[in-house]
Amino acid sequence: MSRKLVDLLQKERLITDAQAVEAGALIKAGQDPIRNFVDRKIISESKLVYFLSQRFSLPSINLSKYEIKPEVIGLVNGDLARKLNAIPIQTNKGILVVAITDPTHMEALDDIRFATKMNVEAVLITYSAYDQAMMRYYGGTSSITKAVEQFRKESNTTVEMVVDQSLSTMHEIDTGGNSADEAPVISTVNGILTESLRRGASDIHVEPYEKDFRVRMRIDGTLLDVLHIPMEMRRAVIARFKIMSRMDISESRVPQDGRIKIKVSGREVDFRVNSLPTLFGEKVVLRILSKGNLQLDLQKLGFEPKQLELFRKGVTQPSGMVLVTGPTGSGKTTTLYSALMELNQIGDNLSTVEDPVEYNLEGINQVQINKDVGLTFASALRALLRQDPDSILVGEIRDYETGEVAVQAALTGHLVLSTLHTNDTVATITRLVNMGIEPFLVTASVNSIIAQRLLRTLCKKCKVPSSIPTEFAKKLAALDSNGKVFSPKGCSECANTGYKGRVAVYEVLDFSQNLKEMVLANRTAIEIKRTAIEEGMQTLRTSALKKALEGRVSVEEAVSMTAED
Repeated sequence: MSRKLVDLLQKERLITDAQAVEAGALIKAGQDPIRNFVDRKIISESKLVYFLSQRFSLPSINLSKYEIKPEVIGLVNGDLARKLNAIPIQTNKGILVVAITDPTHMEALDDIRFATKMNVEAVLITYSAYDQAMMRYYGGTSSITKAVEQFRKESNTTVEMVVDQSLSTMHEIDTGGNSADEAPVISTVNGILTESLRRGASDIHVEPYEKDFRVRMRIDGTLLDVLHIPMEMRRAVIARFKIMSRMDISESRVPQDGRIKIKVSGREVDFRVNSLPTLFGEKVVLRILSKGNLQLDLQKLGFEPKQLELFRKGVTQPSGMVLVTGPTGSGKTTTLYSALMELNQIGDNLSTVEDPVEYNLEGINQVQINKDVGLTFASALRALLRQDPDSILVGEIRDYETGEVAVQAALTGHLVLSTLHTNDTVATITRLVNMGIEPFLVTASVNSIIAQRLLRTLCKKCKVPSSIPTEFAKKLAALDSNGKVFSPKGCSECANTGYKGRVAVYEVLDFSQNLKEMVLANRTAIEIKRTAIEEGMQTLRTSALKKALEGRVSVEEAVSMTAED
């Protein structure tokens, strides 16, 4: 991003003084202000390029009409191209022609000249053309395309060839787009892994069908179709994933679990891998566990101030249970890990029982469940009670045995954190009783219950104001009469989805004496929830609509991800 370009556009009255001030704030926030203005249609891309072309006497080109050769792309590392907002397009008699978006940042050409040892000439392109070219030539999908072409040329490529090159535990992956020395299958798999990290995916689905072999990635909670691989590569690609995750490649009839650890640009990333036999081959699903993306700060998770106060009240008690509920993938583990990190003091003994252990936490004893040898949640929890614990995290209460031991631990002076799969806070009480735990034990042991959901946040660069739906007008007005709502639009920053990132919404039940008496009196879940709301509990739907009024999520997202009160 260039302050010089902002000053030039302000001087030439292409942007107003107020927009120049806004540009300064965007620069401080780490954003490119001109790209932001282009995405928001404040500046026309065509007019911007025409002005810069005339001002700096540089030719402008339509990059979509160029087919850039792989050897030209290979001259400039992908990381350098992204850093400089420049992309090489052709060579001509020892001169490298480079397409740029910002001619006030000509020192970028010096960096490329130094890196390539070639004379460099510049041409102008639009931001959108640059984004499309980077996606095509430097994204993980581009390296996969090259690998597929190479695979088809090499008819003697076999799975055994891949095995010989897959012996190390830590796999180093080059993100610069230079994979010519690697076998095609290795390049394909590396491209899939790096593309998932570049897109911020949480899961990768590698799926074989009768006439198709596709890869989908879960981004911000939604599965997107990313690429399709030729059928003839199916067995080799699946074998490569299994080899990297230390699975038995000779066994394809039963599900297997494994783990891949890779290093990308000096950053270590773990993938939890599962293979499953399907009708047309093995499907492989990888869960991405990047500790760098793990947010373990309760202040930043999405709690409303009053909710955070109640949650902290529950986890700072010397004993009792704090339960977090919600569907798979709703962020329950992150919430509990965040609570544990606040409790992680040198004078306390903290332990966890998990299946599986997703992240390693410094200073906390973590136990991995292994049913094959009889190490279950209940047996591990019993063992931990003889380890002088202060606080215990139980990955999930799945059955009566685990629930009984957790309740006994909470009643004998330990703080127990755990999760259940229920729709809301009050349903958790019903679930525990249905498991066989006596109501008086539930009321005596539970401090508080939290229900949560993850909502996709609107892209800050392209969200647009929208009208409030009639059916929610009264509810939203009661929450905040001055609030505004926004809808997704789509831009280059969010891959035209309109959403980027996620935020959690919560429902926190403070288990008051009044509510405990209702449980002991065998009152219905509806009656208990109504009383909890009267006592001030903010429901999931209300929390989500508040996020909509803050402009963080759309009303449609808030309504679709939460149940009606």
